[in-house]
Amino acid sequence: MKSISHVQQEMLNRMELHRELSAGGAAIKPALQLDEPGQPGVMQSFTDSLHAVDAQQHQAAQAMNAVDSGRSDDLVGAMIDSQKASLSFSALLQVRNKLSSAFDDIMRMPI
Repeated sequence: MKSISHVQQEMLNRMELHRELSAGGAAIKPALQLDEPGQPGVMQSFTDSLHAVDAQQHQAAQAMNAVDSGRSDDLVGAMIDSQKASLSFSALLQVRNKLSSAFDDIMRMPI
């Protein structure tokens, strides 16, 4: 499973490629063929990121429940897991917003 920062970097690289192609007037492949066969696409990368963030949130919830029920006394670890999950979720939302904005920009481009 890829880390959220790795997926974000991949998405930013793809967005930069799209920006360069559109600015240079180069011929752009149709959107359905943009990803090379056998390579994970943007949707797969985003889905992997979503699952990674979900796993972090479940881990944080389990750590907090363990502290609440008295099974663990690692309050600091539980709080760190909680902050990591929160930060990952915020980063995922920012990437989603960037992708949505990029899609809107593409849709507004004249043909």
